[in-house]
Amino acid sequence: MPPFIRQLRNLFVSLRLTVVLLALSIVLVFWATLDQVHLGVWAVQQKFFHSFLVFVRLGDLRVPVYPGGYTIGGLLLVNLISAHAYRFRRGWGKAGIWIAHTGLIMLLVGELVSGLVQQDFQMRLDEGETKNFSESSLLNELAVIDATDPNFDEVVAIPESFVARGTVLQNPRLPFKVVPRGYYENSAVQLRSQAPGAPPSPATQGMGPQLAVTPLEVTYRQDERNTPAAYVELVGPEGSLGTWTVSTLLGNPQAFPYAGRTWKLVMRPKRLYEPYSLTLEKFSHDIYPGTDIPKNFSSRVRINPAGGGEGREVLIYMNNPLRYDGLTYYQASFENNDKTTILQVVRNPSWLVPYIACAAIGLGLVVQFLLHLAAFGRARRPA
Repeated sequence: MPPFIRQLRNLFVSLRLTVVLLALSIVLVFWATLDQVHLGVWAVQQKFFHSFLVFVRLGDLRVPVYPGGYTIGGLLLVNLISAHAYRFRRGWGKAGIWIAHTGLIMLLVGELVSGLVQQDFQMRLDEGETKNFSESSLLNELAVIDATDPNFDEVVAIPESFVARGTVLQNPRLPFKVVPRGYYENSAVQLRSQAPGAPPSPATQGMGPQLAVTPLEVTYRQDERNTPAAYVELVGPEGSLGTWTVSTLLGNPQAFPYAGRTWKLVMRPKRLYEPYSLTLEKFSHDIYPGTDIPKNFSSRVRINPAGGGEGREVLIYMNNPLRYDGLTYYQASFENNDKTTILQVVRNPSWLVPYIACAAIGLGLVVQFLLHLAAFGRARRPA
């Protein structure tokens, strides 16, 4: 083996590397915990754990200063596999260690997959209301809606990141181009009569000429949400159709006619549509008698299948989610004087991996303990 390859192998199988990586992970968790006060849980996950490098801002520059969760976790995974390949002896006497370490590898890989593919949404339901979509609490989209058919809306959803980058968009289902002309990650929108010093608006259509958009600092607090706004120009074959102001604060879509059809334009939370729907039959908020201490939150919902037919009722409450068609519905919160439930909707194809991994780790520890106990018993018997 060439000396360089041997040194590289010795590095990856080294127990010293394991100790260094564990120390780095401790510092990373401690730093992230302190920064959570300023950034919130989601931003901390993205900055520290779902990244290869941790960046800090020095003036206008973002400088990498520390390895992120993907780097530390990936090196731990390589270190563990390399140690098994070159250092650990094979045989029944080490069966427990192999099983436990296999569970640990599954845990690391499962966390990586969850960080890459997991999606989180929320569904708000009033009693008696039926919905077939949930909305993101973090991500937004620009929706261009063909509302000509009164029974059906055809929606082209443009991710917020495309609008932020100013990407010119042309979809085959749209007879015009969507050209972003300005974007604010967080903003306040008010009538121009209430903002006398506001500069002239670039908007020429819809509600835009009567509105003033004021940029705000981006918030990372758990109890607050950024409200993005943008100026969007629509350009047809004959030229510009005008510029609209869109914001998540405006609520209702802005409608306009073009090419013999009725169109709507709106900035809204990103939606996840499903072929089935849920109906909230009843929300219950129980408290302990004589106190205001919550005892139970539960939502009795009816699942309406995609092809029609008879649905079924399910009770969702704390630690008892509904798992249906690849999604998990958790009881998250409530509002509107106990008339509205808020369900956390999670899509995570690898949700079973942590359970299997922890079971494997526990099984490996038990097996290794029993093997050592049997060896100890055999050693004492001749004596």
